[in-house]
Formats: sequence, structure tokens, C-alpha cells
Amino acid sequence: MKFGVVVFPGSNCDKDMIHVLRDVMKQEVVELWHKDADLKGLTEKDCVVLPGGFSYGDYLRCGAIANLSPIMAAVKEHAAKGGYVFGVCNGFQILCESGLLPGALLRNDGQLFICENVYLTATHQDSALTSLVTQDDVLKIPIAHAEGRYHADEATLKQMMKNGQILFQYCDSEGEVDPDVNPNGAVWNIAGICNEGKNVFGMMPHPERAAEAALGNEDGRKLFESLIQSIN
Repeated sequence: MKFGVVVFPGSNCDKDMIHVLRDVMKQEVVELWHKDADLKGLTEKDCVVLPGGFSYGDYLRCGAIANLSPIMAAVKEHAAKGGYVFGVCNGFQILCESGLLPGALLRNDGQLFICENVYLTATHQDSALTSLVTQDDVLKIPIAHAEGRYHADEATLKQMMKNGQILFQYCDSEGEVDPDVNPNGAVWNIAGICNEGKNVFGMMPHPERAAEAALGNEDGRKLFESLIQSIN
């Protein structure tokens, strides 16, 4: 498989993502520019990644302008055909703005930018992103956002739970999901989700910042290993 990493004006985690995928995970990576009209040969067996950052300076709403970029028409077509798409932080925001994922990312409860390590637990293993993450795993992954408070209405949340679309929840170091450790006020402590077809994934924490020994944390590596093993 190959990974295509999209770069928007204001992206600032694209190089980090490319480094982890290409140098750490040893995967073939194609760099995609926001003005590209196609995915440069990527197929349904490949994965498009929307990295973190501040696309278009977060004007209007986070991800709103990026959704109008030419590349996003190709990304939506790729997803509709069953191709894989993975959005991290701003990438997650873009996926929600595009309608590829349900819900929205709102301003953090405290109205402040948060940059810290958080703990995550996976709700199940029935997705390409969580296939290697067991119920006993507690992942320490950094966040860095001001608009990470996931929100959806009650009916949507219940349908997502039924479909297995809620992938990650914020928890404490023992794996307990507790409102007291929710960093941004996200409904149900939600940190990551997928679409109903389970080929489009979004999460606020940055696994690419916790994927190699040099950083003192490799918890995020398990997510990339899950994707690669599941898709290949």
C-alpha cells in the first residue's frame, strides 16, 4: 500500500507525518498539494492522510476553507470508492467539515489552546485503525488544539455507538473513561471516530508525535501498524 499526505497552506504536521510513515514505518509516501486535482495514482487499497496544522489559518472555521480545496474532491471520491482516509487534528476537523465524518469540532471548554499528553482507550478492535489495540492498552498520545471538543447530537451519537464508529475516548492512566480527565469537553470523552463504512478515520491526538523511540514514546506507532497490517 501507499500513503498520500495532503499539504494545505498552514499545515504544520505534514513533515512529521511523512517522516513517520516513510522513515519509521518504511512505507511508500506520495506528497499531495492542496491544488492537485487527483491523488497521483493512489488506489482504493491506499490511504490518504490529512495532517494537523492550521489550514488556511483556521479562518471562518477550522477546516472550512480546506474543504473547498481541489484535492478534497478527489479525497471524497476516494472515500466513496472505499479508499482509506485518515485525518489527525486539523485533518479531523476537515473531515467533519467535508461531511466525510459526522459531528463537529468546537472550541475547547476552557477557550484555550491545549498542548499536553493525554491517555486514550480504544472502544473496540473492529477497525483498521484499532485492530492491534487491545482493551487493556492505554495509549499516551499528545494533543495540540484549540478546537478539539467533539460534538454531535444525541441521535447521531447513539447511531455511532451502535455502528462502532466511536474509536477512542479520553481516559486516565488506568484506562478509566472519566469526565474529570476530558481535556476539551468532548461529548462522551470522544477523541476519535470513523464513518459507518469504517474506511474514514479522524482523531484529535497526534500519533505521529509518539511513534519512535527517539521521542521517548512509541504508543502512537501501534495505530500505524494497525492500519498497515489491516489494509495490506
